[in-house]
Amino acid sequence: MALTVYNFLTRSREEFKPIHEGFVGIYVCGPTIYDHAHVGHAKVYVSFDAIVRYLRYAGYKVRYVQNITDVGHLTDDADEGEDKILKRAARDRVEPMELVETYMRSYFEDMDTLNVLRPNISPRPSCHITEQIELAQGLLESGHAYEVNGSVYFDVASWPEYGKLSGRKVEEQEEGARVAFNPDKRHPADFAVWKKAEKGHILRWPSPWGQGYPGWHAECSVMATKYLGQPFDIHGGGLENIFPHNECEIAQSEAISDEPFCNYWLLNNMVTVEGVKMGKSLGNAIYLKDLFERYDPMTIRFFVLSSHYRSVTDFGEEALAAAGRGLERLTGTVALVRDRLGQAEGDEVDAEWSGKLKEYRGRFEEAMDEDFNTARAIATLFDLSRETNTLLNSGQSVSKATLEATEALFGTLGNDVLGIRFDAKGMDGTGQDEAELLDGLVQMLIAVREKARQARDWAKADAIRDELLEMGISLEDGPQGTRWRISR
Repeated sequence: MALTVYNFLTRSREEFKPIHEGFVGIYVCGPTIYDHAHVGHAKVYVSFDAIVRYLRYAGYKVRYVQNITDVGHLTDDADEGEDKILKRAARDRVEPMELVETYMRSYFEDMDTLNVLRPNISPRPSCHITEQIELAQGLLESGHAYEVNGSVYFDVASWPEYGKLSGRKVEEQEEGARVAFNPDKRHPADFAVWKKAEKGHILRWPSPWGQGYPGWHAECSVMATKYLGQPFDIHGGGLENIFPHNECEIAQSEAISDEPFCNYWLLNNMVTVEGVKMGKSLGNAIYLKDLFERYDPMTIRFFVLSSHYRSVTDFGEEALAAAGRGLERLTGTVALVRDRLGQAEGDEVDAEWSGKLKEYRGRFEEAMDEDFNTARAIATLFDLSRETNTLLNSGQSVSKATLEATEALFGTLGNDVLGIRFDAKGMDGTGQDEAELLDGLVQMLIAVREKARQARDWAKADAIRDELLEMGISLEDGPQGTRWRISR
């Protein structure tokens, strides 16, 4: 199958065709660094990490650019008001860039913990001021922008295609519907490419129009095209930024160049908390560092990937616990394979099993080729896990080569592509191999059951078997003793 993606620009599924053969350029809007990362960040960056990993698995050389916003993002995504970083820095009584450095380190620390690969380039707007001034100058010269009192605004009336990503029409936007009325603007939908720095605004740079700072939307346009060219392949980010941010990126980038900005828009959906949209302003943001104290980070990653990136992810303790149990099932199977490797012999992979492994790889790829459907890909791993457990508990001899091939497939699909480490510590934080612990506990119960059977205490023996079955563990009695397998 060819890889297909859902392109928000066309609102349709399309076959993915990169601009340059064998190379993919992808830009994902990064965080504005003024606080610790939360579950919403995990949704975005774990999802796109899996996308980047799969593209590399498929043979593409990928240049992944994800910015760090350290200036210009005003509160409420507006063109007027306080800079988010300045506001927090003033509250904490620190220098703005001191705040940025603190939370940037915290952000990457959290992403590393979630096994999110670092982007190839993590540019910062404060390091690209010259290019953003050049963007403003170019828009002025081409008639797509105007300058008023030291600020430069993009003229949406000069760009008939404004609204093509979000579906919003300029004429439908009432004055002041999103932000307070600004008399400097010709139209309420006009947006700042460069802003005049008012008295007391700390982050400022000299420009042809006086002291100022870049507009939030200009930053991504400049950094994406600087490192990926124009057009580039994929622009990613959160669906909540489709308007105004992504819409404005397209307008200013295409107006100045008469070239498409990028070819595919991949946007992930939001995180809710028990049905309510999660956000810092709503007071229900759940910080990753708090979760790491109670859950294995791989459980959080597994939870995110258990739903499609374009689906709403509803966060709750019960859902996270269920994800933990699911991860334990896969981890248990991989550990059982590794445990058997120590005693196995034989350098021939069973032909029938080799065919099954090929089939599972194909099913996994088919799922990921359908717009990176990680939920279906994980379901495939569960099916592989179930059949592997059946094989290992069947009583038949399994060669070392067969076990190695099975372990390798779990490693490639689960670890390399989905980024799920199967040797991570357990949810209890002890770091003990959960599969080994599980096997030991089940074997102990099998021994207790066997003693009950020898004593002809059939009620006790049946109760042990039934309770294990209720927990998803099947006992199979045979000539060589009792074996167990995960049955769900």
